Amino acid sequence: METLTYGYGLIEGPRADPEGNLYFSDVPNGGVFCRSVEGEITTVVPRRKTVGGIAFHADGGIVISGRDICHVKDGESRILLVRPEGVGGFNDLFADAVGRVYTGSLRTDPFASGERVPGEAYVVDSPGDARVLYDDVGLSNGIGLSPAGDRLYHVDSARRQILVHDLDHDGAVTERRVFAELPRGETPDGLAVDEEGGVWVAVVGPGRAQRFTPDGRSDTAIDVPASFVTSLCFGGPDRADVFIVSADNTDDPARLGTVFRVRPGIRGTVVHPVRI
Repeated sequence: METLTYGYGLIEGPRADPEGNLYFSDVPNGGVFCRSVEGEITTVVPRRKTVGGIAFHADGGIVISGRDICHVKDGESRILLVRPEGVGGFNDLFADAVGRVYTGSLRTDPFASGERVPGEAYVVDSPGDARVLYDDVGLSNGIGLSPAGDRLYHVDSARRQILVHDLDHDGAVTERRVFAELPRGETPDGLAVDEEGGVWVAVVGPGRAQRFTPDGRSDTAIDVPASFVTSLCFGGPDRADVFIVSADNTDDPARLGTVFRVRPGIRGTVVHPVRI
C-alpha cells in the first residue's frame, strides 16, 4: 500500500480519470483537488466545503455535490440540482450510462449526534429536473451501480447497511432490500464496484476496504492504516488501482487525512460521465 498525499481534514469523493489523475475533496476545510500521476497537487475548486461526491462530465469539468449539485468547468458553475426545502445538502453521487446523476440527500448534519431525519435518493434527469427514487435513508453515503447498470447500491451509514434496488433503463427502482449489514463498531461509508460485480466499501472503525460478492457475502478485506476510512474508487489506465481515502492516519497521526493506493488484483467497473 502506497501513501500518495496527506495533510487534509476529512477526504471524500475520490474519482480517478483514465490517466490516473485523482480528484478528491476536503470536507471540513473546503476545496476539490487533483493529484496528477506525477504527484503534483492542484486546486480545482477552491474553498467549497462538504463535497461528498465527484463525477466527470462528458463536456469537460467535474460534477460535485455539497449544498447543491453543480457542474464546474473552467471556473464557472452550472447548477444541476438545487437542494429542496429541508435538505441540508447532498453526499455521494454517481452517473449511469445515459449520463443521469444519482445522489443521496442529507437532512441532518452527518457529524451530529442524536436523532436523525432520514434522507432520500434522487435521480437528476436534466438540469433542475429531479425525481425522488426512495426515502428513509438514515445517513446517505456511498452510491454506485452494478456493471450491467441494473442494480443501484446505496450505503446507509446510520443503520450500517448497504441497500440495493433493481434499476431499469428509465432510472426507476424496485425491490428494495438489504444487500449487506456490518456489525456494531463498523460503519460503511464510500462505495465502489468492480467489473465482476463485487461491491467494495470503506469501513470506519477497524479501518479497511471490504469487498462483498454480488450475492452479498464478505470475501476480501484490505487493512488500511487509518481508523476513519471514508471512501475509495478504482482508477488508473487499467482500472486496477484502488485509491482509498481517510480522515486520519494511524501510522503517523500528524499526517491527518491521507490518500492511499493499492492493487488488489481486480479491475473496477466502467464509470460513466455525467451528460446533463
